Amino acid sequence: MAKPTPIIQIKNLYKIFGPKDKAYLQAVKDGETKDELLARTGHTLGLQDINLDVYPGEIFVVMGLSGSGKSTLIRHFNRLIDPSEGEIIVDGSDVMKLSDKELRDFRRHKMSMVFQRFGLLPHKTVIDNVAYGLQIQGLSKADRFAKAKEWIKTVGLEGYEEQYPSQLSGGQQQRVGLARALCTDADILLMDEAFSALDPLIRSEMQDQLIELQEKLHKTIIFITHDLDEALRLGDRIAILRDGVVVQQDIPVDILLNPADDYVEAFVKDVNRARALTVETVMQPPVSRITAETLGEALTQMRRSSHDYGYVVNDDGYQGVITQEALEQVERSDYHKEIPEEMLDDVPAVKSDALLEEVIPETLDSDHPLPVVDEKGDLQGHLSKSTLADVLSDNSPHGESHSSEEDNREPKKGAA
Repeated sequence: MAKPTPIIQIKNLYKIFGPKDKAYLQAVKDGETKDELLARTGHTLGLQDINLDVYPGEIFVVMGLSGSGKSTLIRHFNRLIDPSEGEIIVDGSDVMKLSDKELRDFRRHKMSMVFQRFGLLPHKTVIDNVAYGLQIQGLSKADRFAKAKEWIKTVGLEGYEEQYPSQLSGGQQQRVGLARALCTDADILLMDEAFSALDPLIRSEMQDQLIELQEKLHKTIIFITHDLDEALRLGDRIAILRDGVVVQQDIPVDILLNPADDYVEAFVKDVNRARALTVETVMQPPVSRITAETLGEALTQMRRSSHDYGYVVNDDGYQGVITQEALEQVERSDYHKEIPEEMLDDVPAVKSDALLEEVIPETLDSDHPLPVVDEKGDLQGHLSKSTLADVLSDNSPHGESHSSEEDNREPKKGAA
């Protein structure tokens, strides 16, 4: 399946802060460092050769420490900052070529921004704040208030329409900011450290709400954060910046398990992997799938397998685990019979999208690796104690085949 066309493309983007930025571009391209440039010229290197593709409907997280360039980068998307060099293509349009009027329309209709410090108008009520972008767009009061009420309800603030920002908690104020950004129906949301000013519990609730909203809205979201746990939780893909350079751009599991360099490795070393990784990211393929309807057919399939157990699967999905030992005890005269339920070991299935921390108890309690199923109940793979131990203790890199008695259950003698 072909990849969709990126909705945002950043190509060869450079930003040098200072009056003669373009004069020093070549020096940067030739290898002059940020510190060297500052010492020699008094100019600050903000971004260096940034290349990013952002796809429709994804949450693309840009993260890094203070001074890494992440907030500078997000302000290039809607040209609050102009680059020293490079291209910014949004939905096929070159943002650098927009006239002043076109740029104003672009900011009003194409992109909305959610700020770290909420950015609310203190003298306006909640409903006035949420409807503000629609007022700028020229909608009538009745139309913009009707729409604003819908979004206020969506973010859980129904009944607060006539309150002022000062009467709200930090989490409530950020919900107002989120509702205001969503209210304009912009395709793209820019969220610059949107939750970092909130208390940890409120921050977690806002992350939950964003995930829930995204499942319904499928907006394209550029999310800036300095917090790796937040990045791993929210991001479909993550770009990590250091001193204005993208040092790794990847899906969360590869950021976590395959850090590109020592800098990224230092970032990820303290992450609780059990809370960051899902079963799907570390599961292995099903070791033995028994699809037979009768005992005789099941025994034939088992003997062809290199394992002494298998996952019984029928049209209704995964049914349980059956062992070769149990099948070998079946009388030949019973081979035509269906597999009885009492012959199946009740090994619980786990969902592929479950966090590892949610399935640790079942994994440790089971004599067999746990079957992994999707939302339809179809068998996708298996999760063993050894795989879990390897991933959580970082004993083996992601993608390596985990083998142990748990995965292989002592291959049968004579098996290839």
